[in-house]
Amino acid sequence: MTVIAIIAFFSFMVLLSGVFTVKQQSAALIERFGRFEGVKNSGLQFKIPFVDRVSGRVSLKIQQLDVLVETKTKDNVFVKLKVSVQFAVSADKIYEAFYKLENPYEQINAYVFDVVRAEVPKLKLDDVFERKDDIANAIKRELSEAMEGYGYGIVKALVTDIDPDHTVKNAMNRINAAEREKLAAEYEGEAERIRIVAKAKADAESKRLQGQGIADQRR
Repeated sequence: MTVIAIIAFFSFMVLLSGVFTVKQQSAALIERFGRFEGVKNSGLQFKIPFVDRVSGRVSLKIQQLDVLVETKTKDNVFVKLKVSVQFAVSADKIYEAFYKLENPYEQINAYVFDVVRAEVPKLKLDDVFERKDDIANAIKRELSEAMEGYGYGIVKALVTDIDPDHTVKNAMNRINAAEREKLAAEYEGEAERIRIVAKAKADAESKRLQGQGIADQRR
């Protein structure tokens, strides 16, 4: 009876070793004798004890990578662009994401550098600010084509910050301040002109009324 109990206990432990769980928004990859066998999705799962093993787990959540790229514009201004890329493993390409690409962050970083340094030198600094959405779209398009084969989908790419060289930034601030002062002066000048015109009209109306009064007295 004791032997049977021991055998039953060990059998239970063996079966238990084949049970595992996969978290929500993730997947587990199963290998059998070192060869890929399949993908297990979230929930309670089972693998053959001593034959199958969980070779790795992949998150299906959206991830974000921020990339800072320094380059030069067409008008020879050094500028830093901060690009935020949101990406995720495609649910139907978990195998590719796990086995084909070791470090997606390095790959995405490299592609962002390539696109920014190809696009920005075509534009003047003012155009970089005005066309940052076009730059972001070019990044997303290039990344989507490049990363699809590795099992990754690009959700969004945004140019979140454009930071020119500090000397240029100071010059831009001075120009903006001068423009604001010029605009304020124009508003003040226009207001003064309106006051002068209004006063002149009032004086003319007053003189007209005075002349009319004198004429009425002479009748």
